Amino acid sequence: MKKIYLKKGKDESLKRFHPWVFSGAIAHADKGIEEGDLVQVISSENQFLAVGHAQIGSIAVRVLSFKDEPIDEKFWEHRLEVAYDLRKSIGLAGSEHTNAYRLVHGEGDNLPGLIIDIYDRTAVMQAHSVGMHVNRMDVAHALQKVMNGVVENIYYKSETTLPYKANLNQEDGYLLGGGGECIARENNLLFHVDWLQGQKTGFFVDQRENRSLLEKFSKNRSVLNMFCYTGGFSFYAMRGGAKLVHSVDSSQRAIDLTNENVELNFPGDTRHAAFAEDAFKYLDRMGDQYDLIILDPPAFAKHRDALHHALQGYRKINAKAFEKIKPGGILFTFSCSQAVNKDQFRLAVFTAAAQSGRSVKILHQLHQPADHPINIYHPEGEYLKGLVLYVE
Repeated sequence: MKKIYLKKGKDESLKRFHPWVFSGAIAHADKGIEEGDLVQVISSENQFLAVGHAQIGSIAVRVLSFKDEPIDEKFWEHRLEVAYDLRKSIGLAGSEHTNAYRLVHGEGDNLPGLIIDIYDRTAVMQAHSVGMHVNRMDVAHALQKVMNGVVENIYYKSETTLPYKANLNQEDGYLLGGGGECIARENNLLFHVDWLQGQKTGFFVDQRENRSLLEKFSKNRSVLNMFCYTGGFSFYAMRGGAKLVHSVDSSQRAIDLTNENVELNFPGDTRHAAFAEDAFKYLDRMGDQYDLIILDPPAFAKHRDALHHALQGYRKINAKAFEKIKPGGILFTFSCSQAVNKDQFRLAVFTAAAQSGRSVKILHQLHQPADHPINIYHPEGEYLKGLVLYVE
């Protein structure tokens, strides 16, 4: 295995088990290292520090292990077993009420660059690094063994997540098995999962607990689910007793799926209507009919260079919600931008509240669920931030 050698004093983060090696920390490396190769990371004192996947960019190595161990079949099986055991321990894997959850959450499960979501009998795998792409079949076979019949199909959906400069020409498709339409279950609500054409792996499983919380606030309220995607918050609101639910998304495909999902759970229910329209345009033209609004936009900032514009976006959209929501209304507002930390997001929302002149109280501070764990040595893994606000 080829080696990468660090500059003097640049091994402190690895000694604290941070799973990234930055390019600026590297003194020199063996010749012939290709992106995706397994490499050993060596200190300036010639001591072994870690083994991981080499990659091009500011993050030069994603660490798989801080032990000098082979990255082989047993390694992948062990890591997946640990991840599976965690999901069992929190009552997700094997649940009668929910068969959709995240099995592997990158660095949070000590498998940086890898995402695996489970939808009933299908696992949807996503690689965010060339190294995980190279090892995709090893992971797939280990997953099949660890899940022991629970998963029949493994779909690989990495066409849009792999580094484009790698020129891998990756096409999405089944690694093992096959399959058609999937209807998954979350807290006894049903939804279609479109892993072929949908965003992410087909559904946003990270909002499961927050959707459950919304249900408790929904009774007799008029609800606006903005950026609804496939309608998750909408059918929770309906089960919670909302008198009116409107779902809005700029994508007609998302609106079609939302309507299908509502029909799955509440056939013929006239409380729901869905609109394919730009969020800001809809907020501009809508009246003050809503007393519960959900703002769950896609990531406004995918990298730090876009941070300023992202914060402006969060301020703008929350200001419009504060302006239009009924007195006594509840606002669920989120950011899934990893580049925006929770203090920056809160400041953006607070600024919007101040601009509106409304009295606003924090009822809940929200985050990602337990199947999206944060590695204590990798705080960057905390990406989902949310607030539940009462607006007088």
